[in-house]
Amino acid sequence: MAPKRILIVDDHPLYRDGLKARLAQCEEFEAVGEAGTFAKGLLLARKLKPDLAMVDISLPDGSGIELTREMMTILPRLGVIIVSMHSKVDFIAAAFQAGASGYVAKESGADCIMQAIESVASGRQFLDSFLSPKVVSRLNTVSERKAKCIDESYGKLSLREQQIMRLLAEGLSIKEIASKLYVTRKTVGNYRYSIMSKLGIKSPLAFVRHAARLGLVDIEAEGD
Repeated sequence: MAPKRILIVDDHPLYRDGLKARLAQCEEFEAVGEAGTFAKGLLLARKLKPDLAMVDISLPDGSGIELTREMMTILPRLGVIIVSMHSKVDFIAAAFQAGASGYVAKESGADCIMQAIESVASGRQFLDSFLSPKVVSRLNTVSERKAKCIDESYGKLSLREQQIMRLLAEGLSIKEIASKLYVTRKTVGNYRYSIMSKLGIKSPLAFVRHAARLGLVDIEAEGD
């Protein structure tokens, strides 16, 4: 039987290299392509038509959830495993409702990641055990309408706005973002204003809460 062909989409070269090295030890799987961006990931999905895809939830030019949705449109039988450092229930629900079959923690060991790959390759869903039973229970009660709303709000933003929103959510200042992206502070400020206007955000606190719901920043909800 031919090995399952896997596409790796992650903006960290060392993570991609580690995953490729682990897959090279398994006859059942083969890493056929790698990408560090949303755009290249989608391009390679069209070109290579892999059986599985490992997708980072936060890419430099877009959301891994939206990439999952677009790849599933092209390849309905594709098995997608989202890789993330966040455990927000709304974000996990949105990932599965976008078509993902697995969700694993970025910090999980190689054995756990291989379990996810084997499960999804066999047609099963996989949820990393780093999630508490309480979160798993809540995941089953999150409405499709709420998850869809989260995705649609993020989808209103341009790729550059999504990038700047992620950097702001990570706590970078306007000056730091301007330096990182080689643009002026005024340009970053204009983008921030545009982001808040499109999402209907009125204050810095509301911005952080919205970013948390999107999984861009991991803030425990009240009562968790």
